[in-house]
Amino acid sequence: MTREFVSWIEQDHRFELTAPVPLNLICFRHKAGDIFNEKMVDRLNKSGKIYLTHTRLRDQFVIRFCIGQTYTDRRHIQEAWKLIGQTADRLEEELS
Repeated sequence: MTREFVSWIEQDHRFELTAPVPLNLICFRHKAGDIFNEKMVDRLNKSGKIYLTHTRLRDQFVIRFCIGQTYTDRRHIQEAWKLIGQTADRLEEELS
C-alpha cells in the first residue's frame, strides 16, 4: 500500500516526495511552499477524518504519512489521498 500511495504522489504534479521511502513512512509536500503545506495539514487534521504529522527536512515543512496500522486497507489510503487532493484543491482556489 505504501508503494501505491507513493505512486499517487509521483503522478500528481503538485506534490513531491522529500525523502526515500524504505518502509511505511512517506514524507512529501505540496510544491506551493511551507505556508501552503502548514495550512493544508492543519485543515486535514481539523477535519477529524485523517491525522498527519510533519517535520522539517532541509529547512522545508514536510508532511509525514505513515501506513502501518494493523487494520488499514487499501480503501483507507485511497480515502486519505482523495481528502489530501480535495484539500489542496480548495487551498489552491482560495490562494489564487
